[in-house]
Amino acid sequence: MRAMLSYSVLRIAIFFAVVLILALAGVHGFLLLLVAAAVSALISLVVLSKLRNRMSTSLTKRLGNFRERLDEGTRAEDID
Repeated sequence: MRAMLSYSVLRIAIFFAVVLILALAGVHGFLLLLVAAAVSALISLVVLSKLRNRMSTSLTKRLGNFRERLDEGTRAEDID
């Protein structure tokens, strides 16, 4: 959960930093948001790759644990 929160906060921070830089450079309106989204996505792809992998691993583990508990509950109901 911590990895997901960290990744999300950093993605948002990168987006707003790019928006600020582009706004100071004179880009405005819808174009500002469109370019900022594209540029921040590319930056995040490179800069946050390790954190994204940790987040993915964490989510996969949580999903696996959830499925195991669900299967255990199903087996317990089948026995009854």
